[in-house]
Amino acid sequence: MYTPSAFAIDDLNELHQQILGTRLAVLVTHGEQGLQASHLPLLFSPDQGPNGTLYGHFARANPQWKELQNGAEALVIFAGADAYVSPGFYPSKAEHGKVVPTWNYVAVHAYGTAEVFTEADRLRNLVSALTDRHEAGRVQPWKVADAPADYIDGMLKAIVGFALPVQRLEGKRKLSQNRSTADIAGVREGLAASPDVHDQALAHLMR
Repeated sequence: MYTPSAFAIDDLNELHQQILGTRLAVLVTHGEQGLQASHLPLLFSPDQGPNGTLYGHFARANPQWKELQNGAEALVIFAGADAYVSPGFYPSKAEHGKVVPTWNYVAVHAYGTAEVFTEADRLRNLVSALTDRHEAGRVQPWKVADAPADYIDGMLKAIVGFALPVQRLEGKRKLSQNRSTADIAGVREGLAASPDVHDQALAHLMR
């Protein structure tokens, strides 16, 4: 990921927080089938390994898991808030007019090679943990154990799990740090005033 030094995220905890706050990641591999990408909900254990470990599963019918089994390096993309930045947000526009549109955003890229597994108990623990995470906060959270055991056993045969120790992390926070204080304030205020919730989320990060 192209990351000028002004935009780089160097703090490991901040990188981890972006991973934990991303509900759906994109896992990309390159192998015999060329480039492949899957959109996956993942679990992240920050304390397992120097950079943490990611856990997830594929549908067995999805051939991408075979690339992981064959040792292909994976790139996992965790996209955060993003927003279009209009030149009209910059006070400097009125001063000299030398401004152009851009895009502000936050993103983390994780790289590593994965272990693939199909053991039923391990898969059941994985899908139970994923379910518990996303059902948390509901009045009556659904649990894997709520479904008939033989039905769950059959569903587990249709998926393939993986554990991916993160070997390298890259993070980028492009929040107008390369602009003047006045221009940064103008972008923050312009996005905060937008009716778009994505713009508002980005403005919140710029506080």
